[in-house]
Amino acid sequence: MPKFRQTGDILKLMTKKQDIRDIGIIAHIDHGKTTMTDSLLAEAGLLSPKIAGQARALDYLEEEQKRGITIKTANISLLHEVKDKIFLINLIDTPGHVDFTGKVTRALRAIDGAVVVVDAVEEVMVQTETVTRQALEERVKPVLFINKVDRLIRELKLTSDEIQKKFLRIIRDFNNLIDIYGEPEYKDKWRVDPTEGTVAFGSALHRWGFTLELANQKGIKFSDVVKAYHEERWEELPKTIPLPNAILDMVVNNLPNPVEAQKYRIPKVWKGELDSEIGQAMLNCDDNGPTVLCITLAQLDPHAGLVATGRLFSGAVQEGAQIYLVGAKKDYRVQQVSMYMGAFREVVDNITAGNIAALLGLDLARAGETLIDIAHRDTMIPFEHIKYVSEPVITIAIEPKHPRDLPRLVDVMHRLAIEDPNLITTINKETGEYLLSGMGELHLEIACKFLNDFAPGLDIITSRPIVVYRESVTGQGVVAMAKSPNKHNRFWIQVEPLEKSVINMIEKGDISEVMSRKKIGTVLRAQAKWPTQEAKNVWSLEGHRNILVDLTKGIQYLREAREMINSGFRWASENGPLCEEPIRGIKAKLMDAKLHEDPVHRGPAQIMPATRRAFLGSFLTAEPVLLEPIYKIGVSVPEQWVGEVTGMITRKRGRILSSELKGSVTMITGYIPVAETFGLSADMRSVTSGHAFWQTQFDHWEKVPENIALSVIEEIRKRRGLSADIPKPSRFIDEA
Repeated sequence: MPKFRQTGDILKLMTKKQDIRDIGIIAHIDHGKTTMTDSLLAEAGLLSPKIAGQARALDYLEEEQKRGITIKTANISLLHEVKDKIFLINLIDTPGHVDFTGKVTRALRAIDGAVVVVDAVEEVMVQTETVTRQALEERVKPVLFINKVDRLIRELKLTSDEIQKKFLRIIRDFNNLIDIYGEPEYKDKWRVDPTEGTVAFGSALHRWGFTLELANQKGIKFSDVVKAYHEERWEELPKTIPLPNAILDMVVNNLPNPVEAQKYRIPKVWKGELDSEIGQAMLNCDDNGPTVLCITLAQLDPHAGLVATGRLFSGAVQEGAQIYLVGAKKDYRVQQVSMYMGAFREVVDNITAGNIAALLGLDLARAGETLIDIAHRDTMIPFEHIKYVSEPVITIAIEPKHPRDLPRLVDVMHRLAIEDPNLITTINKETGEYLLSGMGELHLEIACKFLNDFAPGLDIITSRPIVVYRESVTGQGVVAMAKSPNKHNRFWIQVEPLEKSVINMIEKGDISEVMSRKKIGTVLRAQAKWPTQEAKNVWSLEGHRNILVDLTKGIQYLREAREMINSGFRWASENGPLCEEPIRGIKAKLMDAKLHEDPVHRGPAQIMPATRRAFLGSFLTAEPVLLEPIYKIGVSVPEQWVGEVTGMITRKRGRILSSELKGSVTMITGYIPVAETFGLSADMRSVTSGHAFWQTQFDHWEKVPENIALSVIEEIRKRRGLSADIPKPSRFIDEA
């Protein structure tokens, strides 16, 4: 491991909170994030200027270098001087491909500001919108870098006026995103404006850039840049207006330090009592407060074991510290503390609040976990769950070529799930299949590549990709009664659709599983106008957006049975009756119950199956439907191929939302079912002769059209080895 010459200086600055900036680089795929980061590292003395722009230094994985995309987030700390003052920049480079947005979401919890990179040719794209929305939802302040300006001059040969119009359109569209997704109190303050230094222009590849302030200081006009290209003197530009100065000056001058940021970010990401000792320590980024760290990344190092990386919001952490993981409910002794320098970890004595730390020795640490010093283990409220904008919507089955390798496959799939919580690994107990679910085809392709890297020589066989569906209802079901297997317990349950407003509240994090039942009820009464009895008696908020409400009165032994009833409800939610897909968007009401007086006769083996059957019986009478995942698709294409692209999307059961001319290309936005996107790359290349740039991202669930719903259900049931016919409600409902 190399020894970085700046480590000592960085450690000294870690305690000077006003001089720290925790930032991320976010963007649509291939808009130049990692190329720009190379230039920043070169300026800091961590990379040779000769290879900056081509090195992709933070894309340290072989697969990243080969594909030219960022797959994992990478952290590094560097120093930057502004007006004779040294600042510490803790920098995270994030993926741009939509399949890896989960990693962006987790990185955003660790940072306070973001440089959003936009390609000057392609302008604001689908993924630009996604990452900006994610940043605003985490109260991460954005600034804008308009990249690849050289292409406007050299390739498109635009005039200065045409380029200026493009710049204004990009800034307008970016500010529209802030208007749409920003919270009211931050919209006006966070809008970007070149005159305020929150917009930079340049070329990451050619390593030059400027803000208006920097251009004025240097006495340079944009016409001078254009002239340098026309006269083939562009190599002089990095000496006159070096890109790192433009970006890092913009960061230092316009993005908040941890003390400023935590005052408004903590109330957003933590729902504990702000007036408590822990709350005050985090609000003030206090080095002397309780140690509080939110883990944003967990990786398995073949030599060191699990490495947990996260943002320290208060206190300090050092080797030997006794800490407690709130979610895992386990205490640990920290074995080692490090800071990141790209692919390497630099071991340090301790790291203080406002910085990013990597810890060894916490084998149950996972992304989103809350770490607290052991003295406060009983009073710490965990951080809000990290909310992902996408859900796993495509599944493949995996099996080892040789049965003897099954234990190795199980082990490496477990490792994959630790490192990427957006990969869901499950075992189909009926078929014995090992299933891997991800965001898209590339996500699963990379996961399979990592399986081979983690276990050299492991030969695996994969099925073709399969779309993940959900089951839901559109009407109110009957009050269904089901008896326990021993006939001594009875439950009456009624199912109906969960209001869209409540589903939105769950997805926004206004209510979540980690909140107390009392707080959930208060929010539902205030925001969703739920009746008091329903709001006060929410028993379970289940991960697929389902809620169980207790409407019974005076039932004996119900308190003791509550957790078993909740478990039966969750069991039913995982496998719906239509085709054993997860159930989504349901309100289940426990209307009545009769429980045997002897605890022996009302154990889990009795309560759980009865609850499940009553739930599924009512579900089948509530106009059940199958939901399919829908991608939002954005296509940037020259005007002459617009008709072909819109026609192809329509033929694939998609619909067009908008078509906007942006300079020489048209930006088409629409929706398309995930099931229709297999082979979309080949189709897109075919109809546009390879001239389209496009990307998809999961957007929402939608009812499968009635004319194909039954055939889709039949196909899924056949694949799962189920009988062809959907079960009747009478299979689950007992007679009184």
